[in-house]
Amino acid sequence: MRLPKKDFSAEQSPHVAFDEASVVGKSKVKTLEIESPYLRSEEAAIYLRVSVRALEHYRQDGGGPAYRKHGGLIVYHINDLDRWSARRRFRTTSKKEDI
Repeated sequence: MRLPKKDFSAEQSPHVAFDEASVVGKSKVKTLEIESPYLRSEEAAIYLRVSVRALEHYRQDGGGPAYRKHGGLIVYHINDLDRWSARRRFRTTSKKEDI
Protein backbone atom coordinates (compact mmCIF):
# COMPACT_ATOMS: atom_id res chain seq x y z
CA MET A 1 0.00 0.00 0.00
CA ARG A 2 1.40 3.37 -0.96
CA LEU A 3 0.34 6.55 0.85
CA PRO A 4 0.74 10.00 -0.73
CA LYS A 5 3.89 11.85 0.25
CA LYS A 6 2.81 15.26 -1.02
CA ASP A 7 0.20 17.79 -0.01
CA PHE A 8 -2.26 17.98 -2.89
CA SER A 9 -4.03 21.26 -3.48
CA ALA A 10 -7.18 21.55 -5.56
CA GLU A 11 -5.19 22.88 -8.53
CA GLN A 12 -2.69 20.05 -8.68
CA SER A 13 -3.34 16.89 -10.61
CA PRO A 14 -1.92 13.59 -9.41
CA HIS A 15 1.29 12.22 -10.87
CA VAL A 16 0.77 9.31 -13.23
CA ALA A 17 3.65 7.05 -14.21
CA PHE A 18 4.08 3.66 -15.79
CA ASP A 19 6.44 1.22 -14.11
CA GLU A 20 8.71 -0.84 -16.28
CA ALA A 21 6.89 -3.66 -18.01
CA SER A 22 6.59 -6.82 -15.96
CA VAL A 23 6.24 -10.25 -17.44
CA VAL A 24 2.94 -12.03 -16.81
CA GLY A 25 2.86 -15.40 -18.50
CA LYS A 26 4.25 -14.83 -21.99
CA SER A 27 3.01 -11.27 -22.36
CA LYS A 28 4.43 -8.07 -20.96
CA VAL A 29 2.07 -5.94 -18.90
CA LYS A 30 2.70 -2.34 -17.92
CA THR A 31 1.55 -1.52 -14.41
CA LEU A 32 0.08 1.89 -13.72
CA GLU A 33 1.25 3.72 -10.61
CA ILE A 34 -0.81 6.76 -9.59
CA GLU A 35 0.11 9.09 -6.77
CA SER A 36 -3.38 10.14 -5.75
CA PRO A 37 -4.65 12.34 -2.91
CA TYR A 38 -7.65 9.99 -2.57
CA LEU A 39 -7.36 7.14 -0.08
CA ARG A 40 -9.66 4.13 0.20
CA SER A 41 -11.18 3.39 3.61
CA GLU A 42 -8.43 0.92 4.51
CA GLU A 43 -5.69 3.39 3.57
CA ALA A 44 -7.43 6.27 5.38
CA ALA A 45 -7.77 4.15 8.52
CA ILE A 46 -4.05 3.37 8.47
CA TYR A 47 -3.22 7.05 7.85
CA LEU A 48 -5.36 8.16 10.83
CA ARG A 49 -4.40 5.14 12.95
CA VAL A 50 -8.01 4.16 13.55
CA SER A 51 -9.91 1.05 12.55
CA VAL A 52 -11.87 0.72 9.33
CA ARG A 53 -14.90 0.06 11.55
CA ALA A 54 -14.36 3.44 13.28
CA LEU A 55 -14.50 5.19 9.89
CA GLU A 56 -17.69 3.29 9.05
CA HIS A 57 -19.17 4.40 12.38
CA TYR A 58 -18.22 8.04 11.69
CA ARG A 59 -19.85 7.86 8.25
CA GLN A 60 -23.10 6.51 9.72
CA ASP A 61 -23.30 8.74 12.79
CA GLY A 62 -21.49 11.87 11.56
CA GLY A 63 -18.53 13.62 13.10
CA GLY A 64 -15.94 11.92 10.94
CA PRO A 65 -13.80 13.17 8.10
CA ALA A 66 -15.49 14.24 4.87
CA TYR A 67 -15.67 11.46 2.33
CA ARG A 68 -16.63 11.10 -1.31
CA LYS A 69 -18.19 8.37 -3.38
CA HIS A 70 -16.49 7.66 -6.68
CA GLY A 71 -18.81 5.18 -8.28
CA GLY A 72 -19.46 2.71 -5.49
CA LEU A 73 -16.08 3.34 -3.86
CA ILE A 74 -15.79 5.48 -0.74
CA VAL A 75 -12.63 7.59 -0.74
CA TYR A 76 -11.15 10.25 1.51
CA HIS A 77 -9.07 13.19 0.31
CA ILE A 78 -5.89 13.39 2.35
CA ASN A 79 -6.38 17.11 3.08
CA ASP A 80 -9.85 16.34 4.54
CA LEU A 81 -8.26 13.74 6.81
CA ASP A 82 -5.66 16.26 7.99
CA ARG A 83 -8.34 18.92 8.65
CA TRP A 84 -10.49 16.45 10.59
CA SER A 85 -7.51 15.35 12.68
CA ALA A 86 -6.52 18.95 13.41
CA ARG A 87 -10.03 19.66 14.76
CA ARG A 88 -9.62 16.75 17.19
CA ARG A 89 -6.59 18.24 18.96
CA PHE A 90 -7.01 18.85 22.69
CA ARG A 91 -4.88 20.11 25.61
CA THR A 92 -6.35 18.06 28.45
CA THR A 93 -8.82 15.26 28.99
CA SER A 94 -10.83 17.27 31.52
CA LYS A 95 -11.65 20.23 29.28
CA LYS A 96 -12.29 19.68 25.60
CA GLU A 97 -10.94 23.03 24.41
CA ASP A 98 -9.46 23.50 20.99
CA ILE A 99 -5.88 24.58 20.81
